[in-house]
Amino acid sequence: MTDPAVRLVEPLAAAPDAEVTIPGSKSVTNRALLCAALADGTSTLAGALFADDTAAMVGVLRGLGVEVRTDEAAARMVVAGAGRGVGAEPATVDARKSGATSRFVLPAAALTAAPVVVDGAAQLRARPFGPLLDAMVELGAAVRPLAAPGYLPVEVAGPIRGGEVTIPGHLSSQFLSGLMLAAPLLPGGLRVRVSTPLVSVPYVRMTARVMAAFGATGADVTESCVVVPAGSYRGVAYRVEPDASAASYFFAAAAITGGRITVPGLGPDALQGDVAFVDVLAKMGAAVERGRDAITVRGTGTLHGIDVDMADISDTAQTLAAVAVHADSPTRVRGIGFIRRKETDRIGAVVTELRRAGIDATEDEDGFTIHPGTPRPTTFATYDDHRMAMSLALLGLGTPGIGIADPGCVAKTFPTYFEVLDSLR
Repeated sequence: MTDPAVRLVEPLAAAPDAEVTIPGSKSVTNRALLCAALADGTSTLAGALFADDTAAMVGVLRGLGVEVRTDEAAARMVVAGAGRGVGAEPATVDARKSGATSRFVLPAAALTAAPVVVDGAAQLRARPFGPLLDAMVELGAAVRPLAAPGYLPVEVAGPIRGGEVTIPGHLSSQFLSGLMLAAPLLPGGLRVRVSTPLVSVPYVRMTARVMAAFGATGADVTESCVVVPAGSYRGVAYRVEPDASAASYFFAAAAITGGRITVPGLGPDALQGDVAFVDVLAKMGAAVERGRDAITVRGTGTLHGIDVDMADISDTAQTLAAVAVHADSPTRVRGIGFIRRKETDRIGAVVTELRRAGIDATEDEDGFTIHPGTPRPTTFATYDDHRMAMSLALLGLGTPGIGIADPGCVAKTFPTYFEVLDSLR
C-alpha cells in the first residue's frame, strides 16, 4: 500500500515544452493586502494568491477590523480600507506560519492605542522578532511579551510615532518592510538606518514599489538607510504579478530536463527580485529569453557548476541545489546564512536530504556546496517547509523512486504545485 503522506514523483517520459501559469506572488499579495487595509477607500486585487500565507494575512486583517471579501475562483480580493483605524479595537490575531504576515502587521497593529496580541503556529513562535519589537519600542510602542522576549506571542499597543530608528539588516528584510509599510501613517514619516549588511534588498525595493502603487510615494531605499515620508494610502485597482519564486521550480525543470518552459506575466518591470534566478541558470548553461510579458528557459543539455552569491534571491537557493545535482562540476552557494532561520534551517535541511539520496553535499558557514551525481531512490523529509518539498520534487523528474513526505506543506504558497508539475507531462 502507498503511504498517503508521501507523494511519489513520476519521471518525465520526454522533455517538456510548455507554457505554465503560475499563481500570484505571495510577497506582492501580502504587501498589497496591507497597503489596501491602511488605505482610504476600497481596493481590488486581481490575480491575488490564495494560499495559507495569504489566508493568514486576510485573517489577521479581518481580526483588526478590516473588511476583506475574497473570490478564489476569480483570484480576486476586495479590501475596504480602514486607514489609520486598523487595529482601533483590542484584538488577538493568528498569523499561522506566516513570517511575512506577522512582521508586516506588527507595526501597523501599533498605530492606535488599542492592545493587539499577535500570535502564530509553533513554527512561527520559534522565529525571531526581537529587532523589530525593539525598534517599535524606540518609536513609542508598548510591547509586552507573552512568552520568551523577542518571540511570539506578543501584545503591542501604540500609537507609534515617526522619527528615526536603527535595525540590523542581516537577519531579515521583513523587519524593515514592516516598518516601511506603516511609516506613511506616522507623523513626520520614518527614517530607518540599517546597522549591518541588508539581506534580500530586492524585497525592500518591492515594498517601496507596492506602497507607491497605493499612493504612498517618495520612499528612498538604499542598503544602509530607508526614508519614508509621511503621507497616506488610497484605494486602487491593483494586479498582482505571478510568483517568481514559484516560477523558479519550472524554470529549473526546463534546465534539468533539456525542455522548454515559458511563464507568462513576468516582464522586464517585474517587482520581484527572484526573477534573477533565470540569470543564474543562464550562467550554468541554460538558454534564457526575456520577452515583453514572459520569460522562457530552455535546457541545452549541459549545465556547469558555478560559485554564486544568492543573498538577494535566497528563496530560490533550494531550487538551485536541485539543479546543481545535474551539473558537470560542483556548485557553491554563498551569502545565505540567514536562511537557517526560515521555516527550517534551509542550509542544513537541503544538505541532509541530498545526502539521503547519495549526493555529496556539504554545509558551509554561509551556504552549501553541491557535487553532481545521480540520486538514488528515497523519500525526502520536508521539515514542514514548502520550499523543501517543491525543490526536492524536481529530482524526481529524471530519477524514479523519489518520494516527497508531507506534500501538503506546499499549501503555504502554492497549493496546486504538484498538479502543475504533473501538467508538464
